[in-house]
Amino acid sequence: MLVRSGVSVLVIRSGTVQGAYFRAGELPAAFDAGDVTAVVVGRSAEPGVDVHCEFPGGAADRAGLLAGAGVFALERGLVAAGAGSGVGAGAGDGAGSVPVRVRVAETGVVVTVHVPDVPGGGYAGDTAISGVPGTAARVLIEFADGADAALLPTGRVVDDLGGVPATLIGAVAPASLIGGGVPATLIGGGVPVVLVAAAVLGVTGYETPARLEYDDRLRAALEALRLRAGRLLGLGAVTDREVPELCLVAPPVAGGGLCVRMVVRGQVQPAIGFRSALSVAAAAALPGSVAAQMSRPARVAGLRTAATGLRTGAGAVLRIEHPTGFLDVQTGVPGRPGANAVVTTARPLLDGRLPRL
Repeated sequence: MLVRSGVSVLVIRSGTVQGAYFRAGELPAAFDAGDVTAVVVGRSAEPGVDVHCEFPGGAADRAGLLAGAGVFALERGLVAAGAGSGVGAGAGDGAGSVPVRVRVAETGVVVTVHVPDVPGGGYAGDTAISGVPGTAARVLIEFADGADAALLPTGRVVDDLGGVPATLIGAVAPASLIGGGVPATLIGGGVPVVLVAAAVLGVTGYETPARLEYDDRLRAALEALRLRAGRLLGLGAVTDREVPELCLVAPPVAGGGLCVRMVVRGQVQPAIGFRSALSVAAAAALPGSVAAQMSRPARVAGLRTAATGLRTGAGAVLRIEHPTGFLDVQTGVPGRPGANAVVTTARPLLDGRLPRL
């Protein structure tokens, strides 16, 4: 049956996932889209926020669906088109970008999604992301919180964690707790991350997650480093917490700028999260950090990069290699040349209506 009236729904590929996007107040109570997550987006009256976004049925990958929230807001007129900066999301793709400030209801986080300024006109471009065939226009996701966090809580680019050099990124550390024996870099931003050269721990950094988790000696050493770093970062006892995350870094092997293995509470992750990637990129931009020592010029066509992380000004990209592909982080967003943003893409797939039940 052809549905000529009812609830409007826009299905969008957002990064590597798909969502069914609805205006606030219009989600059918009995909606069931199977593997597609329902996302509700509405105009916000809050100063400094354009739209609010919520996931009424839950979502395994909220961050991955944020690009779609920005696209939906532009397509449905919740934000004005034509206000783009001319740079940023559309850089290299022939379009400007519109910043859409999104408040995530479940977490309270405010994210700015820089969307190509092409509502209804397609989202073609030359940006590739891992896990999605072909290319599309670039979308940037910038996290607002953490901007005022201490970049180097201990005041040093590399700290010693009981003999292991490490770069610590995260919270502010009490001066009385600084010290140890393993070099590390502690940085504020993204999420708290401890970066350590894989080779220092007797591994290459290119192993599969299963191979690294099989090594009981390595797992014990990593947890000991994490507990020590937690104190240095001012987080206290972190035995039962997911942060700080651990990041084993190695030189890239697939044309990117840096290779990583992320470890969260003893589990080696198949990829890297958006906020973890922002922390890693911040570390890579610091001369002398553990990440900067391992970073190399990316050898990927179309990427504007430099020999050492992100030190090339606005528009430069750090490609972070992980076990299942890569994630790009761009330095500089429209109006905020010092900010970093995750690079992704999004594309509307279906615009239709559901019958009201």
